[in-house]
Amino acid sequence: MEAVNGKFVAVALPYGQGALAPVISEQTLQFHYGKHLQAYIDNLNAALPGSGFEGQSLENIVKTAEGGIFNNAGQVLNHSLYFTQFRAWPSGPGISEQALTDNRPSGALAAAINEAFGSFEAFKEQFQQKGVTLFGSGWVWLSADKAGKLAVTQEANAGNPIRSGRTPLLTFDVWEHAYYLDYQNRRAAHLAALWPIIDWSVVAARYEGR
Repeated sequence: MEAVNGKFVAVALPYGQGALAPVISEQTLQFHYGKHLQAYIDNLNAALPGSGFEGQSLENIVKTAEGGIFNNAGQVLNHSLYFTQFRAWPSGPGISEQALTDNRPSGALAAAINEAFGSFEAFKEQFQQKGVTLFGSGWVWLSADKAGKLAVTQEANAGNPIRSGRTPLLTFDVWEHAYYLDYQNRRAAHLAALWPIIDWSVVAARYEGR
């Protein structure tokens, strides 16, 4: 992600703010995207002048910065990847077991998931468990190395596997602001509900473009 006229801006949403309900409510999206992400962007833009990071891509800043610049740049990148990995809820209110089952990757990404985890179901179980057991605030990630080998990792606070030379593919935000209005303290329920709105074509494009 590059800055526009020297300043970073919020990534455009590929859906309406009410389109992820009932998984993520419009109110949650308004706060999470409209306020939390914007605060990180504003803080990053304010910190860049004189920092030596002016004119660099967001990815390069996240790879090399420390302290407050890293924290805000990391959160901007993480949220940008997070919000653009979703699709509008296709079937109206209610999450059916069929929708949970049917929304899955195909092609090279599906093959890589099967190779790394044994099955898509085993991957989902591990991914959710990593999200549930991450202490405090942070992110759970699916990422790929240069050879395409996949791994699921926990990253505290603003962490991103790009710092370890890996390509981030899919992420669940386990900061409480991502789910508390809709799920209160039921983090596990929130994570389990996200699968029907994953846009696997976006995740596959990240995998193929690594």
